[in-house]
Amino acid sequence: MKQEYDIEVDCANCAEKMQAAAGKVSGVKEAVINFILQRMVVEFEEGVDRKGVMKEVVRACKRVEPDCEIGV
Repeated sequence: MKQEYDIEVDCANCAEKMQAAAGKVSGVKEAVINFILQRMVVEFEEGVDRKGVMKEVVRACKRVEPDCEIGV
């Protein structure tokens, strides 16, 4: 299942690093960030707790860019 989230990130390079970090989180099949639209699309693996996985995604992204915001 795919879910879209609003994000706030200041630079395209940071968005790319956040995308890579989010994609490595257990339970995430794929994560794509569109820097121009300030949107993140996360595709979850079957049967995972999406809220729990998104907490880990936010944590991973904040390690890359502490000032980023993800509307969960």
